[in-house]
Amino acid sequence: MLEFLKYDNLTSNRIVKISGVACIIACVGDFAVMFILGSYFTGYSQMKNTMSSLGASISPVSDQMSAWWIVAGLLFIFYGIGVYFAFRSQGKASATASWLIAVYGAGEGIGSGAFKANHHLGGVLTSSAVIHDVLGGIGIVAILVLPLVMKKVIADAEFPFFHKVSNVVFIMGIFFLILFSFRISNDKSNFLSSYQGLWQRLMMLNSYIYLIAIAFFMFRKPARAA
Repeated sequence: MLEFLKYDNLTSNRIVKISGVACIIACVGDFAVMFILGSYFTGYSQMKNTMSSLGASISPVSDQMSAWWIVAGLLFIFYGIGVYFAFRSQGKASATASWLIAVYGAGEGIGSGAFKANHHLGGVLTSSAVIHDVLGGIGIVAILVLPLVMKKVIADAEFPFFHKVSNVVFIMGIFFLILFSFRISNDKSNFLSSYQGLWQRLMMLNSYIYLIAIAFFMFRKPARAA
């Protein structure tokens, strides 16, 4: 699927290393930007409000948050390319992992930044918010299934602990997604629905730690030219 990406070993290694750094910047930066900008939104709660609220038009930091999401999305897409170069000897599995990361960057990053999660009076979603949710949802699904694919990319015999971690990350991701889905409940006084921001951030943290762990694998692994 990505066979058109052909470079010599030196160029491939540079792409791998730089993309790994890009991943760390995107993951750490996402939390940093979110908490910093959130402090300028009066009444905003990191525990009870979704991240999308920061990018909605009613937010005083809407443009800044949206711009960061687009930048982060591009960084994740570049990281996806780096994953392919680092593990391309694994064939289709590495290409699939690369695409999943790129889809996450395009959907949850660029898509979320380009389409604001605005609501009409009465809480009805605007067309922009629907697109925002659909693209973001596709991105979330992609990053949640990534651990299952990475188990085929990184050999169990070489790193058995990584396979165990991948299973835990996948299970925890689904668990936090289920908790986050309680946000659609009409009973906003319910603990699970009222702390939607917490579940979303834990789900994101779970995936980001995993992505950074893969990046460190890439730093140790020399890339091979095709």
